[in-house]
Amino acid sequence: MRTYWILLRRELGAYFVSLSGYVVIAAAAFLMGLGFLNMVIAVRGETMLVPVTELFYQTPYFWMIVLLTSPIITMRLFALEKYAGTFETLMTTPVRDTAVVLAKFSAALVFFLVLWLPLAGCFFILRQMTGQGLPMDWGAVAATGLGILLLGCLFCSIGCFASSLTRTQTVAAMLGLALGVGLFLVGMLAGRPPAGLAAWQAAALAPFALLDHLQDFARGVVDTRPIVFFLSLSALFLYLTLRVVESRHWK
Repeated sequence: MRTYWILLRRELGAYFVSLSGYVVIAAAAFLMGLGFLNMVIAVRGETMLVPVTELFYQTPYFWMIVLLTSPIITMRLFALEKYAGTFETLMTTPVRDTAVVLAKFSAALVFFLVLWLPLAGCFFILRQMTGQGLPMDWGAVAATGLGILLLGCLFCSIGCFASSLTRTQTVAAMLGLALGVGLFLVGMLAGRPPAGLAAWQAAALAPFALLDHLQDFARGVVDTRPIVFFLSLSALFLYLTLRVVESRHWK
């Protein structure tokens, strides 16, 4: 456990001492601001019929932040170490492969969550502008935070897996983006299944309806099924990452 915390601090420090980390934060804040402006223009002071927390999920800027930042955050985790030649040095130290994977994943997830801190202020301001007033529905806010956390787990685990497959950060980012966009498109298909789709096919796609899951969280509805879905898929990609890391023993 001590090794895990040492590695976690090392990975987190790498984000906050590099210029690229602050560029990602600024880009995410810019997109979040555009999403907030888009919501303000849409409501124009009218009383909302849906929770304020649900609005941001319906803007393209939310998904731009998720799909674009997660590959950029995670692309360096393994690819940079391999390119710099420090990966083998790290793995020859008395540290377990599991600790390395979990520490890198945790650091990426923490940094991903930092990007969303301004969102709470946006919700509060928009609530006042739409006439909903106080008190704030803290249950919906907490559930929204849980949804973003679970989404971060999934997309950061995908990015970790992509980074473990290559020694080039650009390739890792493109691969992570392709996997993320692919999952998003499957989710869109699951949320709006085409006519003629067999019942069993629609049922198989239903768990991948990401937007539906997030809308439920934004309404304050916490169902165990999407939680199990997000955590299971995240665990799958982390397991695949671990297997790739362990494969160095076979070479």
